[in-house]
Amino acid sequence: MKKFILAISLALIGVFAASAQKFALVDMEYILKNVPAYEMANEQLNQVSQRWEKEVNELSKEAETMYKNYQSEMVFLTDDQKKKREEEITAKEKEAAEARYKYFGPEGELYKKRQSLMKPIQEDVYNAVKSVAEEKGYQAIFDRASSQSIVFASPRIDVSNEVLSKLGYSNK
Repeated sequence: MKKFILAISLALIGVFAASAQKFALVDMEYILKNVPAYEMANEQLNQVSQRWEKEVNELSKEAETMYKNYQSEMVFLTDDQKKKREEEITAKEKEAAEARYKYFGPEGELYKKRQSLMKPIQEDVYNAVKSVAEEKGYQAIFDRASSQSIVFASPRIDVSNEVLSKLGYSNK
């Protein structure tokens, strides 16, 4: 009987403790869409990415053209010429692969550029969310945009517009 009463007491304490916590939601996609610096940074990243992609594609196309020419001229080439052409084609393919890795690899130029452009914006948003949480006494603020487990949430607990105000942007 003592164990049953202890279990019920602990359950009630847990329920009261959980209900005392305050939490809120933010929609990071909505917030970032309303931050002009984020949109400008995204546009800048797209332009750089397209330029680099074009460069890599040109290198790949050169290698492909070299290979097609090699195939059509192969019957007229000596063994030494064939070997030289194959090495040139391989070198061009390697150059294209290295350029792709340099620009788009895990620690590539695009990653570094994204970090340099986005990190300050993300830090500002984080600080604004933290400020709203401290002012309103929230223990946790969840991102509704990235949480697939939130089926429904009352709009009253969404503090996205307050975060935008902290950032100095009016909600649209």
